[in-house]
Amino acid sequence: MKTALITGSTSGIGKSTAIRFAVEGFKLILCGRRSDRLEQLKSELSVETSVHILNFDVRNKIEVFEKIASLPEEFRQVDILVNNAGNAHGLDPIQDGNIEDWDAMLDINVKGLLYISKAIIPGMLERQAGHIINIGSTAGKEVYPNGNVYCASKYAVDAINQGMRIDLNGNGIRVGAVNPGLTETEFSDVRFKGDIDKAKKVYQGFKALQPEDIADIIHFVVTRPYHVNIADLTVMPTAQASSTLVNKKA
Repeated sequence: MKTALITGSTSGIGKSTAIRFAVEGFKLILCGRRSDRLEQLKSELSVETSVHILNFDVRNKIEVFEKIASLPEEFRQVDILVNNAGNAHGLDPIQDGNIEDWDAMLDINVKGLLYISKAIIPGMLERQAGHIINIGSTAGKEVYPNGNVYCASKYAVDAINQGMRIDLNGNGIRVGAVNPGLTETEFSDVRFKGDIDKAKKVYQGFKALQPEDIADIIHFVVTRPYHVNIADLTVMPTAQASSTLVNKKA
């Protein structure tokens, strides 16, 4: 039975991936900032598989390494790392951008991914086995108006994914990215800072991807034969042709 560690597992893509992996029999290490949600998810999924939770913020590098070091023996071998934790804060032109928003996006989306990877990779190197899935975005492939720093953070994920794959080549570790387009999660609630009406408008008039769709894809990626590595996969809803072109009928 393989063990998967999923960051940002309390909502959206991370939560759906945890649910899908549990049904498929993976042991789970679920990471997140909201302890109540972690406890609830553990309670729900423990009927399917073994679950361990780690409550921390990926931005806190000391906490990251302490929490990973605290894993009990039966969860120490992380076979699959899903670097899912990420956020968008604000949607402003660069000249009006909020510096705190910039810090949050770079700290979570880039540095957080690096801290977790740095904590997990040594064990994979020692075993000469493992699989790292970095959750990117179509925003890391194409910049859109007012997306500036968020797009920059996801371009960084794209570069890190490529660099990771090159640096770890020859060590038995598979590395790949899944880059979703418009996916209906709490993502927009955070971006618009709790303005639910604004958040809902993002997904009106077309069928957006659902977090379960991305979870299916992540499961597909990690269950390919060992010699198959899906290095970079981009997925959009049918209505979306690019970051700025979405066929909205309503």
